Amino acid sequence: MRVPGFSSTGSKRPEALFGTAVDVPLRMTRAEGCTVWDDAGREYLDLIMGLGAVALGYAHPAVVRAAEQALREGTTGPLPPSLEERVAERLCTALPGAEAVRFLKTGAEAMAAAVRIARVETGRDRVVHCGYHGWLDWCQDEPGVPSAVRALCDRIPFNDVTALDRALDTGDAVAAIVVEPLVDEPPSDAWLAALRDRASRSGSVLVFDEIKTAFRLAIGGVAERWGVTPDLIVVGKALGNGLPIAAVAGGRDTMAAATRTWISSTLAAEAVGLAAADAVLGVYDGGDVTGHLAHAGQKLFSTLSAIVDRYPQVAARVRGVPEMCYIQFRDDAVSTRVAQAAARRGLLFKRTAYNFVSLAHSDAVMALVNDRLRAVFEEVASQC
Repeated sequence: MRVPGFSSTGSKRPEALFGTAVDVPLRMTRAEGCTVWDDAGREYLDLIMGLGAVALGYAHPAVVRAAEQALREGTTGPLPPSLEERVAERLCTALPGAEAVRFLKTGAEAMAAAVRIARVETGRDRVVHCGYHGWLDWCQDEPGVPSAVRALCDRIPFNDVTALDRALDTGDAVAAIVVEPLVDEPPSDAWLAALRDRASRSGSVLVFDEIKTAFRLAIGGVAERWGVTPDLIVVGKALGNGLPIAAVAGGRDTMAAATRTWISSTLAAEAVGLAAADAVLGVYDGGDVTGHLAHAGQKLFSTLSAIVDRYPQVAARVRGVPEMCYIQFRDDAVSTRVAQAAARRGLLFKRTAYNFVSLAHSDAVMALVNDRLRAVFEEVASQC
């Protein structure tokens, strides 16, 4: 192969999706609505949806039209596009606490920018974080990351107020408390209250990584649904409905720190991503998208819950929330057989976090998903 390990995110590796197997889909050639075709011409209903990056459905007409127009008008030029201000204004209206916005292309970039802004704003280096925030050095403990960089970032468990307090009580002031505000289960009220309280009292910047949750649980994600306003909110994925765009937003004073450091990218404000985001915001303005995601997601969640009850030898529990959920399996071998059996029946089903629904997942589609999943688990359970 010419691409070592695949360029796509690690969650799309064949072994991550299906384990070691032959005759499973490896590469796609086309996607529309919630249907995907692989390079062998096989058709699948999809519950992975670009790892949550596609909330409106693949090739949504409004997004396609906006992207086509942006392409015709030139995507990157010598001056910032006027569309940047329009989308920033719309995001400031939509996101809790947002008064200013900086755009980037990926969630990982936007998270790194948020941490940089927090460090400039506070004059501190250390970060306490919870969740997954991308592959860049500041939050990773992987080969190639300098030990001095690793030492600046402490990971804590989700929903664990005691661990949060312990991480903050070291005598070393913290620049940012960075969290995915939903990891495998909803945040507790005590957790959200502690995050806001401890950040305010310690002078740290509270950053919500809403890359998965924004435009899904609500436009403003967990911050909007649970009514907690972070100092910085980072969004991406569904903001572009599959086209690359991300943003970090927050109060005007905090965001001003972006002008006192170097956060710069040639393609950060190219027109296609901005046009896609503008179109996405228009679709959300025109209808109850998150209401549909909750409705379709509840159907999936109910199906998975019934499967767990019926096949306890295979499935341990359902994790997440209806809009983004998955089954915790008894072991990896079983989850591998489930994912492979689902693919054979024309269903892309993620065996780890998370499965996602979209605006294209109608009641009829969800009935098909229900039938295929039940057949899959009946087959796998009979082998256990």
